[in-house]
Amino acid sequence: MDIVYQRGRATAAEIHEQLPDPPCAAAVRTQLRILEDKGHLRHEKDGPRHVYFPTIAHSVAQRSAVKHLIGTFFNGSRAAAVAALLEESDRPLSSEERQQITSAVRRLRAEGK
Repeated sequence: MDIVYQRGRATAAEIHEQLPDPPCAAAVRTQLRILEDKGHLRHEKDGPRHVYFPTIAHSVAQRSAVKHLIGTFFNGSRAAAVAALLEESDRPLSSEERQQITSAVRRLRAEGK
């Protein structure tokens, strides 16, 4: 899905080429068919090729994935998820990231959320 979102549209061969440790081409086509059956992708015919494109906006998919992540790993607690993200120590937060977080908290307080 990441590759399709990045490109906007892609064939199975294009997706296969961009995967870091690709499975066989048939496995990529199978996964695309599964994603299409689940409603995440659609395709158009371009001669003998299928050109795949997402059915929902990337931002909508992101929100859905985050909601699922919070429900699955943090028992529905947004605070626990945020704390885990902030405590992740591979690299410190940049000043821009700290400002974005501060702005988001201020906005939520002002909105009463």
